[in-house]
Amino acid sequence: MTFRALGLAEPVLRAVDDEGYTTPTPIQSQAIPHVLAARDVLGCAQTGTGKTAAFALPILHRLMSAERAPETRGRPIRVLVLSPTRELACQIGESFRTYGRHTALRQTVVFGGVGQQPQTRALRHGVDILVATPGRLLDLMNQGFIDLRAVEIFVLDEADRMLDMGFMPDVRRVVAKMPAQRQTLLFSATFPEAVGQLANAIVRDPVRIRVAPVKATANLIEQSVFFVSRQNKPRLLAQYLSTQVVTRALVFTRTKRGADRVARDLGRAGILADAIHGNKSQSARQRTLAEFKANPGQVLVATDIAARGIDVEGISHVLNFDLPHEPEMYVHRIGRTGRAGASGVAVSLCDEEERQLLKAIERHTGRLLPVAGNFPAASATVRPAEARPLAARPAVSAARPAGRPKKRSFRAVRSR
Repeated sequence: MTFRALGLAEPVLRAVDDEGYTTPTPIQSQAIPHVLAARDVLGCAQTGTGKTAAFALPILHRLMSAERAPETRGRPIRVLVLSPTRELACQIGESFRTYGRHTALRQTVVFGGVGQQPQTRALRHGVDILVATPGRLLDLMNQGFIDLRAVEIFVLDEADRMLDMGFMPDVRRVVAKMPAQRQTLLFSATFPEAVGQLANAIVRDPVRIRVAPVKATANLIEQSVFFVSRQNKPRLLAQYLSTQVVTRALVFTRTKRGADRVARDLGRAGILADAIHGNKSQSARQRTLAEFKANPGQVLVATDIAARGIDVEGISHVLNFDLPHEPEMYVHRIGRTGRAGASGVAVSLCDEEERQLLKAIERHTGRLLPVAGNFPAASATVRPAEARPLAARPAVSAARPAGRPKKRSFRAVRSR
């Protein structure tokens, strides 16, 4: 199947052609016809499956095809896309700009952490499509800058993350301000009970689409674990990155302060790295993300919340500097690499206090992580009684095979 076979409007197809896309992903081929038919959709899909285009392309088509009601004045907001994070909201806005470049439709993105004046200026000029995070949206609604009474299509993206971040009450307040007669598209990587209850309240006779279960993603990726003392983690991370052929790496930490510290340590080791997290200004985060996208060889150190929704192609390595407390988050993290059939590598650094977290991850994924070695900073920090079960684990070596060319530094790899 091709995008043209889906019946999208010619200006939308021209934008798709400009991007070099010809074949829709599974969620796009399944969702687009239903969105075009004005059906409500419940989509179980995560970042990296192409879900943004799955709703952006048909929404643009529908807005171009449908005339505004004659009683409406000005340029009312016709589409609202609600996103849990600023980074994801900006990426969704960029997608609408890209796919709508050959249309006269206007869109803007509103989010907190920056001054509101540029956002309110865009709203006063009129927009067809509004992408927003819940907090800033409600703030601007309360100030009278945003009126949702003309919304025709509502998209709730990453609903489970909305739940995790405590946004569900805000979402319900927003929904109450929109017309009952509208099209609703809800996407979520998982469907916990609270998300299911919300879905039942806001969708009508939905089409249910399920694509790329989380566990399936992990099977595409070469995974391993280093057992290392907490104090040796920075040195091991720098050793690994400087001796492997890494095109683009994403490093995860549990805390914002930890992300800054890891980025500084890598910088001292001569590795180009920057951190992204909620304590940084929005302009700084956007600049960091743009540099990460533009520069092969860049290392991005991120917290889970900051990284959710970052959709960057060509991530060859994901490294867990800290193991996550939730095993599901491990799968979300490593799913940033090994996409679309490409090879990917996921490496975890596990200290003594994280052994139980590792066991939970292995139970969740149904596999033992092979033990990596041959790095001086990797040390046998586990006690003998704990180490015995590891005898059954497969071992992987990070040493270069015989006959392989001499190792190049990470900096040299970047300069190719």
